[in-house]
Amino acid sequence: MTQVVRQTTRDLRRHNRAALLSSLYLRGPVSRLELVAESGLSAATVTNVVSELIADGVVAEAGSVESDGGRPRTLLAVRPDFGHVVGVDVGETHVEVGLFDCALGTLGTVRHPLVGTRLDPDEVAGLVRTGIAEVLEGGEPDTVFGVGIGVPGAVRDGGIVHAPTLGWRGVAFADLIDPHIQAPLHLDNRARTLGQAETWRGAGRGAERAIVALLGVGVGAAVATAGRSHPDITTSEWGHTVVKAAGAACRCGSHGCLEAYVGTEAVVRRYAESVDKEPVIGDESDVELAHIVEEAQGDGPAADVLAEAAEYLGIGIANLINLLSPDRVVLSGSAGAIMGPAILPAVRDAVGRHALDYLAGRTEVVLGRLGPEAVALGAATLPIAQLLANGGRTG
Repeated sequence: MTQVVRQTTRDLRRHNRAALLSSLYLRGPVSRLELVAESGLSAATVTNVVSELIADGVVAEAGSVESDGGRPRTLLAVRPDFGHVVGVDVGETHVEVGLFDCALGTLGTVRHPLVGTRLDPDEVAGLVRTGIAEVLEGGEPDTVFGVGIGVPGAVRDGGIVHAPTLGWRGVAFADLIDPHIQAPLHLDNRARTLGQAETWRGAGRGAERAIVALLGVGVGAAVATAGRSHPDITTSEWGHTVVKAAGAACRCGSHGCLEAYVGTEAVVRRYAESVDKEPVIGDESDVELAHIVEEAQGDGPAADVLAEAAEYLGIGIANLINLLSPDRVVLSGSAGAIMGPAILPAVRDAVGRHALDYLAGRTEVVLGRLGPEAVALGAATLPIAQLLANGGRTG
């Protein structure tokens, strides 16, 4: 027997409110007329829902634009001061916590190295709690409607984290944070949250299919495919695809992985080997990578190491292009921000030599736009996504 699920008027209103708020947030500022055209809803329905959102303080008028032959059209946007969110990046060398307004504007960040924690979940959770308290110091905790945390691993039901790079297997990480904060907690893979941020507010915005590469100590990728209301995002272990048979040892136990040539610590180690010195790893590896990029402006070991990284990164991207046919690839993450501008031309050249011509010709390779707090900002999209799904209701 087929079960018929009937949608009530209340369900329909909730759905319309969530759909219109999502469209407005991700595309805004937009006019009521644009919302009608995009949603397929009637002008009366859009007007009523927008009026509700304005009355609830979620949305405000944000200027106007000229229209063709008619009156100027009023633009609408989500109010940045509607509330605040916290985004937490649990990396492999540090914990970074950011406070953001409702439009994802950065209000403050703090960073704590993981040196001395032995990556123990309780100690890492302690740094997360400390960071949250620090970014909220002197503020109003009641205005925070959600906390998002990005972790370098898979997150299962109930906030159970499997993060091999941290040595975590089945860690109930949410239980170490949730009792100590007032706002709802959201956890997800940090590559996925970064992909969401770049497609919402960064270099992936407007793409039909964008691949956002998280280049840091580790290497990952998120695939964002345009959907009706918001992008659909999946992640992959791209960093552990092999780009050189019997190549450099990777920490996953295999050899020749992309991460073994492109990850921050991989580049730092290969440079150290070439100049016969101890590698600078841990929280200072980003500083060392910046030094290598600066030194690579001339000939020598630094230039050679970056050229190698660019070649293998280009091969890795070419593989993604041949498999998934994206229209945009975004180089993001901390290493992407540090070495991306220096190696981008060489990466594009390698992509052109290794990807199929007809696919590479429709794919642009670009740098991320979200700055050093990109992954923490990505984590902050988690409570924002819940807000949009709830139609702007935080309760």
